[in-house]
Amino acid sequence: MSMAVLMPKPSASVLGRRAEIVSALRAIVPGEGVVDAANEMRVFESDGLTAYRQLPLVVVLPETVAQVAAVLKFCHAERIPVVPRGSGTSLSGGALPLEDGVLLVLSRFNRVLDIDFDNRCAVVQPGVTNLGITRAVEHRGFYYAPDPSSQIACSIGGNVAENSGGVHSLKYGLTANNVLGIEFVTIEGEVIRLGGKHLDSEGYDLLGLMTGSEGLLGVVTEVTVRILQAPETARAVLIGFPSSEQAGAAVAAIIAEGIIPGGMEMMDRPAIHAAEDFVHAGYPRDVEALLIVELDGPKAEVDHLLAAVERISHAHGCASAKVSQSDEERAVFWAGRKAAFPAVGRISPDYYCMDGTIPRKELPKVLAGMKELSVKHGLRVANVFHAGDGNLHPLILYDANKPGELESAEEFGNDILRLCVAVGGVLTGEHGVGVEKRDLMPEMFSDDDLKHQQRVKCAFDSEHLLNPGKVFPLLHRCAELGRMHVHKGQVAFPDLPRF
Repeated sequence: MSMAVLMPKPSASVLGRRAEIVSALRAIVPGEGVVDAANEMRVFESDGLTAYRQLPLVVVLPETVAQVAAVLKFCHAERIPVVPRGSGTSLSGGALPLEDGVLLVLSRFNRVLDIDFDNRCAVVQPGVTNLGITRAVEHRGFYYAPDPSSQIACSIGGNVAENSGGVHSLKYGLTANNVLGIEFVTIEGEVIRLGGKHLDSEGYDLLGLMTGSEGLLGVVTEVTVRILQAPETARAVLIGFPSSEQAGAAVAAIIAEGIIPGGMEMMDRPAIHAAEDFVHAGYPRDVEALLIVELDGPKAEVDHLLAAVERISHAHGCASAKVSQSDEERAVFWAGRKAAFPAVGRISPDYYCMDGTIPRKELPKVLAGMKELSVKHGLRVANVFHAGDGNLHPLILYDANKPGELESAEEFGNDILRLCVAVGGVLTGEHGVGVEKRDLMPEMFSDDDLKHQQRVKCAFDSEHLLNPGKVFPLLHRCAELGRMHVHKGQVAFPDLPRF
């Protein structure tokens, strides 16, 4: 099909050998582990970024690490691209298939392998859902801290690939701060372990490198995560403001006073009304912006911090403040926020979910800038985001059935991300680059920066077979990146030893 985003040209050689490739893969993953019928592959044609769709060459669903290694080794030998996929909830097109590529789906890797309460960690397969980890340990009063809004469906392998966050990441960190070890398979089929149950590993931080690598460096087959003991007390407060700018200023002031909430989220009027209509969480309808602030810890500390947050909020002109009186009410407060994305889907035929991160102090400026961009592009925007760490999730509302609206939504989104970079922010907070932000990478990185990043890619995957077409706007051959520049017969730094 015609793609709105430019992807690598399919290999005629690979396409011509499709029947042979499918037969070889069936020998590696027998039974129902290989899907090659077009109507059966349709469910895999896109991830959460549904604006872009493409049927893969074939879908493979392995069940063992040995099968993953054998598939990758075969694809490397035959020069066949491979796109790893978890639950398919990525919002950046990170799991978008390729016409000439194997889609390697890890959904059958769905077991919790070990729970070690003494060392406060759990070992799980990549297909286990984010929420599934908490469900497995909550009977002993533990939980897994990162909690993206899609936690009921997104898999831990995808969380590692995108370095996912969530509403409690302000205090407890992103996936990178909660992963202790991984097992992954290289494109050559080699199985490698990094980290483990111990606190830290010697040498280079390859675990940090793999977390957030978007499937470009290897395929994760096992993850060891940190689990935390649930806090003694947790209470949330809903704070309404007459304007988004006032709410943004209050966020900056709360953090500036040294208060680190367990979570601090913000929603604007369109998102508030959509969520309230959907969940009936008790959100105020007569405000332009809503903060949800959760404080956790010992009861005395929580009571003290709640009073401080309310004081700061009133100093910034808040119109209302409602504190949860039970765990059930606190859960309802959060249910509205976590249902905001599907709730917005009820008020618009389509929406485009963005993901950029800015310094907290720039919140008022960026929110005002988005209002101007909304007028410029003629499209509405609903804002839902992790206010505490400046991770924005604007939802651009459009109708794909109206000619030109998808393109307008994409350009609106690009302008938002350019604004984020202009104020000192970055292109992504947790959704990844994928194909969505790929062509905006030069807004943030120089050509030399991108070449150095690609050198890392080359060290793991010299043939660029893992998830090609993602992250890098212009892919250089590894040999080109390694070339030495010679000017008038003189190499740079001639006194350095050459290898």
